[in-house]
Amino acid sequence: MTAVANTIFSAAQFNQFVRDNLNETAPALATSAGSHFAATGVNAIAERRLTGLTDLNSGTTTSTSFGDLTGAAIGPAITVETGPTALVIVHGQISNSGAGSARMAYAVSGATTLAAADNRGIGIIGAAGVTIVCSMGTHHGGGTALTPGSNTFTAKYRVSSGTGSFEDRRIVVLPM
Repeated sequence: MTAVANTIFSAAQFNQFVRDNLNETAPALATSAGSHFAATGVNAIAERRLTGLTDLNSGTTTSTSFGDLTGAAIGPAITVETGPTALVIVHGQISNSGAGSARMAYAVSGATTLAAADNRGIGIIGAAGVTIVCSMGTHHGGGTALTPGSNTFTAKYRVSSGTGSFEDRRIVVLPM
């Protein structure tokens, strides 16, 4: 609508051209406290929310390839709606019975398929019998971009030798 001087501005015009436009703003579209909005395309946004999960149970592995723990539930794992980017944070208390490394990373499944890798995780090397608390964050974008959609981030574990023990395991995903 183009306003013209000295013409009547009806309630229907106000509702269509003012109220309805205000209902398309981020505050009007927000449904959850603590969420944020990410651009999903030209003139398009989606509400996103930071999600985290903690598993305080301990588990072990002797596998030299990333996989699940023995004696603990799989994961933790979080399923969220993402765009092409996300910030993922992993945390855990890690130890190894020998001088080898113990590592915690995450795999992505769903719209994106991405195997767990050392460069997207935490770990210790050569600290036999010592438990170390580790945390780190990874930003997916550029070369490790995600496929937009429903993506599941699942913690995975491995060692280079010995028995790795993992507890207080956490994963947090901030989808963009």
